[in-house]
Amino acid sequence: MKNVSSTVTLNLGKISQLNRAAVRALEQTAEAVHSDLQQAQTMPFRSGNLQNESTFVDTSDSSQGTVRVVSSTAYARRLYYHPEYNFYTGENPHAGGEWLEPYTEGGSKADFAKNAFKTLYKKEAGV
Repeated sequence: MKNVSSTVTLNLGKISQLNRAAVRALEQTAEAVHSDLQQAQTMPFRSGNLQNESTFVDTSDSSQGTVRVVSSTAYARRLYYHPEYNFYTGENPHAGGEWLEPYTEGGSKADFAKNAFKTLYKKEAGV
């Protein structure tokens, strides 16, 4: 029987660089979802406050792997969970409730964030 040995040297600088690239790509992915959401014209829109000023990307926990698309108005929850409302469609022709559902598992855009992250991570990491 032969003895075999090996040495593994971790390039900690490169690992750190890749981790920073992942955080930047995650933040950019959330921005891409936010932009796509606006372009899809599915959010209720009367004055534009909910869609344009009160919906934003929260990156405060991005270094822990979490980003959020947040709608901060008091009425956002009520509108989101009541798709049966008669939504004004003058500005956003596809306006309705549950506007983030296409991005969840089983939705028509379920792979949007995954594909965006993959593309953005490759760009940020330089691979």
